Amino acid sequence: MLEEKAREVEEWVRAQNDWRLRHTINLIASENVLSERARAILNSDFGHRYAEGHPGARYYQGTEYIDRIETNAREAMRKLFRCRNAEVRTISGTNANDVVFSALVKENAPVVVNSLPAGGHISHQLMGGLGKYTRNILAFPRSEDGWHIDVDRTKETIRKEKPKVVLFGKSMILFREPVRELADLCHELGAVVVYDGAHVLGLIAGGQFQDPLSEGADILLGSTHKTFFGPQRGVILSNLEDECWTRIDKMAFPGSLSNHHLFTLPPLLLSAYEMMEFGAPYSAPVVANARHLALSLHRLGMQVEGEEYGYTETHQVIVDVKKFGGGGKIEVLLKDNDIILNRNLLPKDPAKNVNHPSGLRIGVQEMTRFGMGEPEMDEIARLVQECIVGGKRVKEEVNRFRAKFQVVRFSFDRASSAAEKGAPAAIDVDLAGY
Repeated sequence: MLEEKAREVEEWVRAQNDWRLRHTINLIASENVLSERARAILNSDFGHRYAEGHPGARYYQGTEYIDRIETNAREAMRKLFRCRNAEVRTISGTNANDVVFSALVKENAPVVVNSLPAGGHISHQLMGGLGKYTRNILAFPRSEDGWHIDVDRTKETIRKEKPKVVLFGKSMILFREPVRELADLCHELGAVVVYDGAHVLGLIAGGQFQDPLSEGADILLGSTHKTFFGPQRGVILSNLEDECWTRIDKMAFPGSLSNHHLFTLPPLLLSAYEMMEFGAPYSAPVVANARHLALSLHRLGMQVEGEEYGYTETHQVIVDVKKFGGGGKIEVLLKDNDIILNRNLLPKDPAKNVNHPSGLRIGVQEMTRFGMGEPEMDEIARLVQECIVGGKRVKEEVNRFRAKFQVVRFSFDRASSAAEKGAPAAIDVDLAGY
């Protein structure tokens, strides 16, 4: 009986690998895929081991190799983001956020964040991680369009409330944040400027988005598995002076972490090397694809947000589908046709509508890594529009289309190199390792 259940688990994994990697158009804005080489080293003996502390000063023996990997991962991140300090032990972006909140936010200290309807992440909210440390959470004043921070009104808020932390960055992010315009005032009044770059970390590394640390942010937080195409981990990057960084270090360990999921560190290091090599040639088409998809959807009659600003500066496209039943209904309709994305609040939505928002959030970073370009964005727009507006079942079309894009590009993989040099796409490439 238990052997049968064990086989059932293995079958579920096999089915997931086949469905999501081979057959679906994945447009979830917070996901990406590892290269085959990075995926191959994810399953290792490090999954059995502990390494509390820092390299060279562990509380366990037998850490010689993870010490080398962790040291090099830290140095790679410092180099990629041109910063003094890098904490690579956090196991998710939200974990990284929590480490920084615990180090910087004293009880009920005022903090300014992006609200949920404005795109702010749940960990920045009262019901999320930040709410464990303060209930004095203030929303950035928004411009009339809803997609931008109102700089002048925010300056008034900062002068009046004197926040201890000003937290930029969002999980629904189309445009740059006014870090440069507000950092000096924040520092003048004693606020630490934090930028949650979870979604745009790879675009920052590739030089296709604002560089928050060079614009005045004290801390850059990030997830390593969205536009940064590594395994699921978090990172904290900073140019802070030693005392403040020491406090963050202690909140990472022993404050928030014991063992830090060592098995994902080797693929993070390999992915960082891939980002050094391919970050610019990858992130440029990501942004170009997002803009082209937005324009294609607009031309097909869909209500795409941010039109007056060129739709997007990131990997994301936001579509208002309220007249078709809202994001909650449409995300299921598309999923049943093997187009995977998620519902999202729009700036005009009440925060209480989180389960029934007006919008869809679309991300093109994963399909770009599988080799899709602007012509494919036209095809995705057509399939989405025909499914939503025309009520057409497009699942078989989606599967045939997706079958042409099975090689992970922008990597050191042999299949990737051959494809990028013009060899025929190896649609039968072995994805068993996934």
